[in-house]
Amino acid sequence: MPASPPYPLALVIDDDPDILVAAQMLLRDLFGEVVTAASPEAAMATVARAPDVILLDGNFARGATNGAEGFRCLDDILAHDPDAAVVLITAHSGVQVAVEAMKRGATDFVSKPWSHERLLTTVRTAANLRCSRRQPGQDRAGAAPVPATAAASALLGDSPAMRRVHSLIARAGPTQANIMILGENGTGKELVARALHAASPRAAAPLITVDLGAVAETLFDSELFGHVKGAFTDARTDSAGRLRTANGGTLFLDEVGNLPLHLQPKLLTALEQRRVTPVGASRAEPIDVRVIAATNLDHARLADDRVFRQDLLFRLNTIEIELPPLRERREDIPALLEHYLRHYERRYAAPERPLPPPVLAALVGYDWPGNIRALRHAAERAVILASGEMYQIDDFPLGRAPSRLAQPTIATPDPEAAELNLGRLEREAIEAALRKHRYNISQAATELGLSRFALYRRMEKHGL
Repeated sequence: MPASPPYPLALVIDDDPDILVAAQMLLRDLFGEVVTAASPEAAMATVARAPDVILLDGNFARGATNGAEGFRCLDDILAHDPDAAVVLITAHSGVQVAVEAMKRGATDFVSKPWSHERLLTTVRTAANLRCSRRQPGQDRAGAAPVPATAAASALLGDSPAMRRVHSLIARAGPTQANIMILGENGTGKELVARALHAASPRAAAPLITVDLGAVAETLFDSELFGHVKGAFTDARTDSAGRLRTANGGTLFLDEVGNLPLHLQPKLLTALEQRRVTPVGASRAEPIDVRVIAATNLDHARLADDRVFRQDLLFRLNTIEIELPPLRERREDIPALLEHYLRHYERRYAAPERPLPPPVLAALVGYDWPGNIRALRHAAERAVILASGEMYQIDDFPLGRAPSRLAQPTIATPDPEAAELNLGRLEREAIEAALRKHRYNISQAATELGLSRFALYRRMEKHGL
C-alpha cells in the first residue's frame, strides 16, 4: 500500500488556470487533498477547513501589480485563522509585494516562474510551521503533527557520510552561526539549508534564497540591497532587496562561488556592518540575518584568492557542511531508488515494479554525475517508460559514453524530418553541456547561450 500523504489539505488561490493545474499536480503527493480557487471569494469556504498551507496569488485584476487584492485576501484569511501558513505567489520582480505580505503575516513567498524543488521545500516548511503553531488539542482528526526536523528527513541516506551531515544539521541548526554548504550540483545543498533554517530559532521567520549565479552584475546592488523609487529608470516603486526581506530570518546565498570577485567586497561589507544602503538612498538600514551559503567549488578553488576573497570566506564558513557525491555513498542508492520509484509510481498511477538484482547492481555501480537530481530524473523516466513486469536497465538513461555526449556528432537532418528532430537535438545539446561541465548549471547555461532559468525550464521539459 502506498504511504498516505504527510499533510491533509492545501489550498491554491490564483486566477490563472494553468497555475492552478500545475500546483495541484505538483502538490498532490504532499497533500491528501489540493483544493483550487480562482478568486479570494471562492476560497473562503476552504479557508474555514484550516488548510495546512495556502498558496495565494498577489494580484487578480488584469494588469495589477501592487498586490492590493492579495493583501485583502491575506488579511481576511488571518482574521479567520491567525495561525494560517500563507505562501504568497509573486511575479519575479515583486519582491516589495512579498515584503509587505510578510509584514502582514504571510509565512513565505515564491516567484513565478517557480522551481518545482524550491516550491515543494517552501510549502513543506510552511506546513511544518503550521503544525508547530497548533496546540495539542487543536489538531484536526487525522492530521498527525509533523516534527520540527521534518525538513532534514528529506535528506535520505544512512551511510556514514550522511549520518555526519545529519549530526551537523542537528548541532549547528539551533545556533546563529553562519554556515557554508559544499557539494557538487544535485547533492541536496538547498535541502540542507532548509533543514538548518527549520531547526533554528528563526524558523518562524522567512528563509530568503538568492541565486547568485543568476543575478546580473548590473542588478546586484538592487537585488540584494534594494532601491528607492526613482533610483534608476525602471525603479517605479521602492524595493526592499533580499537582505532586508530576510530580516529576522535566514538568507540562503545559493551558488555563492559564482559571485564575481569585484562584487564580493559589497557583500562582505553588508555582512560585517549588518547594514545595507538601498540604491538611491542616503541612509543605511540595519539588518538581522543568519547567512547560509552554498557552492559547488571545492576547497582548492575556494582557497584561491583569485577566485574567492578569503575574508568573505572567513565570514561565511563559521561551520562547514560538505555533502558527499552519490558515488561516495553508494550504500544509499538502493534506498533512494526505492523512494523515488515509489514516489513516481504514485504520481503517474503506474504499477509498482521490482528492481531485479542485476539492474540494481548496475545502478549502484553507476557514477551518477548529476548526483541525486540525476537519479531522481532517471527514476521518473523509468516509471514512465517501463512496460514489463520488472524494471530493466534500458528503462534508465545510463550507459552513454561521456565523451560522445560532451562532443556530440549530430548528423544533418533530412529537411523533411527536421521539425521532428528539433526536440531530440535540443535534448542532446543540453545533455552534452551538462556532462561537459559536470552538471554545473551556470556553466552549462553559459555555453548554451541560455539563462539559468531558461535552462532549468528546458531540463524540466526534457525530464533531465
